[in-house]
Amino acid sequence: MIRVGVVALVVVALLVAAVWVLQRRLIYYPDPSPVPPADRLIAGADDVTLTTSDGLELGAWYVPPASGDPLMTVLVAAGNAGNRADRALLASDLAAAGFASLLFDYRGYGGNPGHPSEDGLALDVRAARRYLVDERRVPPERLLYFGESLGTGVVTELATEHPPAGLLLRSPFVDLASVGAAHYPFLPVRLLLRDRFPVAEYVARIDVPTTVVYGTADIVVPPEQSARVADAALGPVETVVLAGAGHNDDVMFGGAEIVRATADLAARALRAP
Repeated sequence: MIRVGVVALVVVALLVAAVWVLQRRLIYYPDPSPVPPADRLIAGADDVTLTTSDGLELGAWYVPPASGDPLMTVLVAAGNAGNRADRALLASDLAAAGFASLLFDYRGYGGNPGHPSEDGLALDVRAARRYLVDERRVPPERLLYFGESLGTGVVTELATEHPPAGLLLRSPFVDLASVGAAHYPFLPVRLLLRDRFPVAEYVARIDVPTTVVYGTADIVVPPEQSARVADAALGPVETVVLAGAGHNDDVMFGGAEIVRATADLAARALRAP
């Protein structure tokens, strides 16, 4: 019995050590492949370069509205997988509805240098916002943040320092440890995680119109966590629940429901004092 116990302790210790060392490979799933030119996938889109405060150059796409001046501009912070080419449909649908948008890849994604981390992504999204405000002259009161899954942690952290006109959170989680605990209940996730992304804590400090979108069949981020984020929001919040939708279903990456949620948020933001 003693020997079995010792072996079990050793196995657990090795597993914990492996999770500590490799955890960011379990969190971030970048597609590092270079992406095609923007206008090959989205009519009228421009390739742009963002420069972070720690000296990295990141690829991004600026997508203007299909016609006329933008109703508002949407800063899109992606989830933990793929690259910006996977969000081309979203940007195209937003453009057709009269919005400009910025799609950017985090460090380590889409041919960008560097390795993703919570602190690194915070610098990346600030470079994206700085480009829109300084280069495109987007007034902050005409800027929406759109975060998907992991990106909800990125934009809510940004919003605590630079509040947007409105905040759309697609498939948000309470914090990263809560998601990890749901998937790895046998591990002391809260003790091991280096990257936290405390979304619910952040939204409780952000007083702007907020929309939370989630699917009832999400097996990546439990739907009840998204509902808890909505409950925690300090600003006026609306919830869009997509019945039967999973985390990575097509409806989550563009289409009528997402565009309608964005347009409704923009209208609320424009009416806000």
